[in-house]
Amino acid sequence: MPARPRARASPRLPGHLELDVTPLVPKDRQVIDSYSAEGFRVSGIVHKGAILVLPRATLPWPVAAMADISLESLEPIFGAEPRVLLLGCGSRMTLVPPSLRHALRQREIVVDAMDTGAACRTYNVLLAEDRRVAAALLPPR
Repeated sequence: MPARPRARASPRLPGHLELDVTPLVPKDRQVIDSYSAEGFRVSGIVHKGAILVLPRATLPWPVAAMADISLESLEPIFGAEPRVLLLGCGSRMTLVPPSLRHALRQREIVVDAMDTGAACRTYNVLLAEDRRVAAALLPPR
């Protein structure tokens, strides 16, 4: 008995238009490519340790743990005037101290704490939507 030809997956569904739904992000924007326990890859550049990510800059962040985070440690983001700060807490989400949340709110910045993976993904989505976003990221350990 001759072998039957294998069916091939069609790249398009019949009767449907082929559309690329990948968000267009300007080339000068900082897109988070990947993360690990050692650090992050942002727009193709590897950064060791914790970082602050803004739409047009990625900066080292001298913070090792949630307990080290202060308004002063976040000072570099204020010039970009973000409206949303995504706080990547590491492997697990941790609550933001009420005093820090209040101080950021006084600057009209909403802080949203989550695990670092979720913060990276959310940052990229908000960046693609051209939102005024920043991310403060601790590597997951």
